[in-house]
Amino acid sequence: MIRIENLTIKHGKTKAVNQLNLTIHHKEKISIVGRSGCGKTSLLHALAGLISPSTGRILIHNNPVRGISKDTSIILQNSGLFPWKTVESNVMLGVINESIGKDEKLTKVTAVLSELDILDQKEKFLHKLSGGQRQRVAIARALVQSPDLLLMDEPSGSLDMISKEKFQDGLHDLYLRRDITAIIVTHDIEEAVFLGQRIFIMDSGQVIAEVVNPFYGEENVRESIEFYKLCLKVRQVMKT
Repeated sequence: MIRIENLTIKHGKTKAVNQLNLTIHHKEKISIVGRSGCGKTSLLHALAGLISPSTGRILIHNNPVRGISKDTSIILQNSGLFPWKTVESNVMLGVINESIGKDEKLTKVTAVLSELDILDQKEKFLHKLSGGQRQRVAIARALVQSPDLLLMDEPSGSLDMISKEKFQDGLHDLYLRRDITAIIVTHDIEEAVFLGQRIFIMDSGQVIAEVVNPFYGEENVRESIEFYKLCLKVRQVMKT
């Protein structure tokens, strides 16, 4: 379980997150949506241990977050991949510091590349991949660490509509296969609803509304009018 208690994050004199209290359950899939500058990326970075709270605290399984944890993986907006390395080499960076042998590291990398259906791309450099494939490489590097918590900041932001939907489908399948807690920050309302059991709507450093998604995990949910009604509900809250 994640408990966020009276969390405030300041950038200079600006409060990016302001006295936020929140609970996220173990293995829950959460979407965070909001306008630019609402504080959602700062919150994600604090959960990852990349920045420290100005006041308040974050507890994960009752342990305060103090810096980066091996049990947490984050995928940043620019993916953080190295274009001069191959797919396999990029993913290998996720286990580079693990105290296991080279063969075992390679086995873990091969397994996660296979799981994400990019094993046949392992010798390629990033410029040879589609946008969706590059994002799967970023996810593979995060997953090879076997995290308990997966954080994602606008992972599909650079993709076209069709590639974005394919990426979302693959991520949702991953959600169903892996018993992890996952939190995605996005500007895309449909993405937030498709991938979230709960959708947190942020504004001015606060979660101003929480929407429970009764359709999470349903097959062909994008073909349902009820799905788009829920998207409209989220949109209306964001506009108020």
